[in-house]
Amino acid sequence: MSARNQSLSPIDRASDLRSDAGKLALLWGSAKILMVIDGHIAVTDASLRFLNAESVTALLTSFEVGERYFLGRARDGEQAYFAWHTSWINPPEDEAAKFEGLRTLREVGGDLDEIELTLGMHAVGLSNWHTTHPRCARCGAQTLSDLGGSVRVCVADSSQHHPRTDPAVIVLVKDATDRILLGHQSIWPEKRFSTFAGFVEPGESFEECVSREVFEEAGIYCNDINYLRSQSWPFPASIMIAFEAITDHPETAKPDGVEISQIRWFSRDEMKVAIASGDLLLPPKISVARKMITGWYTAAAGFVASDLSGGESWRP
Repeated sequence: MSARNQSLSPIDRASDLRSDAGKLALLWGSAKILMVIDGHIAVTDASLRFLNAESVTALLTSFEVGERYFLGRARDGEQAYFAWHTSWINPPEDEAAKFEGLRTLREVGGDLDEIELTLGMHAVGLSNWHTTHPRCARCGAQTLSDLGGSVRVCVADSSQHHPRTDPAVIVLVKDATDRILLGHQSIWPEKRFSTFAGFVEPGESFEECVSREVFEEAGIYCNDINYLRSQSWPFPASIMIAFEAITDHPETAKPDGVEISQIRWFSRDEMKVAIASGDLLLPPKISVARKMITGWYTAAAGFVASDLSGGESWRP
């Protein structure tokens, strides 16, 4: 069925309800509520931990009233979802206690099902944006959350400010023999390699950005640039637009020495051996980079996703 007849999202964002404050207040009473604090979300094992309105009220002895953001409804219309963006009143000095029961999406996102990942991405993305946009970009006055958290409104000039999303391309570079090129950044864990990525600049098309970023980071130009997929990436406010591209001169590839410190070409056999020996660490399962690599790897007979593994720790 085409996307025109069936939504690609497992959650109905129900934007028509955002202007009805009374309806949103009624939905809050029976909603599943996702707690967000300092970029962390409430989890239980490998699933999101949802609160209800009563449990949120009970937590107000330790946490600020915060803000409510309407995330949408289940596709059957029966269940509403909200994010509760809050902060500690008196945060514990012990970091472990401060974030007990809370994790980042980077840590747990690879284990969440489609619905929970969609809700988590939306909740964290909105919370990040609200945190960094307390003032009007036009006059500097205070802004307040409105329309279920989908906008902020200036108290002085009534202008509306909408959440920003920064487009970034991410590229799986291949050569004529179907090897892929991966790069390593020095801030990553040792032996972690991933695809190349960068933000789209003003006046630049996605394809132009692909060409520029790969040349800047790996010293090669690409052709046959093809779109693959996209992924929300609220860290803090991006959407990743994924492409694959081919270079005719793989022998000239070299790291820029600034952002990319190492590069390596991999055939499927070489990747399998490197993973098994611990010589290669792939990006976490939540990332579109991992999905691109897995898609390439399993496209050939005899190579399966279970051959691949990668730690979920984002930083050393």
